[in-house]
Amino acid sequence: MRNLFFIVLAVALAACALNAQKDLTANQQKWETSGVTHYRYDLFIGCFCAFTEQMPLSIEVLDGEVVSMTYADGTPIAADDPLMELFDHFSTFDHLFADLQTGPASKADEVTVEYQPTYGFPVTINIDQVKEAVDDEYYLTISNFEILK
Repeated sequence: MRNLFFIVLAVALAACALNAQKDLTANQQKWETSGVTHYRYDLFIGCFCAFTEQMPLSIEVLDGEVVSMTYADGTPIAADDPLMELFDHFSTFDHLFADLQTGPASKADEVTVEYQPTYGFPVTINIDQVKEAVDDEYYLTISNFEILK
């Protein structure tokens, strides 16, 4: 009976993972076919980190490249800012999809994503790298999306 429980649990988990992958693929395709090449959005990175008081970041993207990135107070983030490597990892919707597909998020124990219904980009991503670990969780929230011309 105990083995049956673990088999049912394994099948249920595999089905959840398959559905999450289908959602990811469908929403990534929706984003890629949207034709949006110039956009701005706010990114809040929540974690047990010292920089959260500087959130959200305001990010402008043109043709897949970051045009500008500023802290919440409007201060531009310099290329040599010690946090730039981390911020750049989440700086475009293409980067977010890549992280979910093959990056660190794809290897996490638990990931939940909500997608924007029209364009398909993630609006919230919650990541728990190691379920049994403490303080390794982080979440991303995308808001104030704006298409620029």
